[in-house]
Amino acid sequence: MSQRCDVCGKEPRFGNQVARLGRNAQKRRVLGRSARMFRPNIQPVKATVNGRPVKLKVCTACLKAGKVQRRSAS
Repeated sequence: MSQRCDVCGKEPRFGNQVARLGRNAQKRRVLGRSARMFRPNIQPVKATVNGRPVKLKVCTACLKAGKVQRRSAS
């Protein structure tokens, strides 16, 4: 399944997971870095587009902002 929002186009981003020594260590230093992925929270939604019911994959930020009109249950 594609991890891309059909409304805003948000997709996975890449970064680093940084391992650090704890708060009470003598020197706070970085122990290592490893690659990681930040995935958007994509949810399947039934919505109405141009008067027709459609299944969309939408991120929760777009749902919360009201950018998608969900289809009523009736």
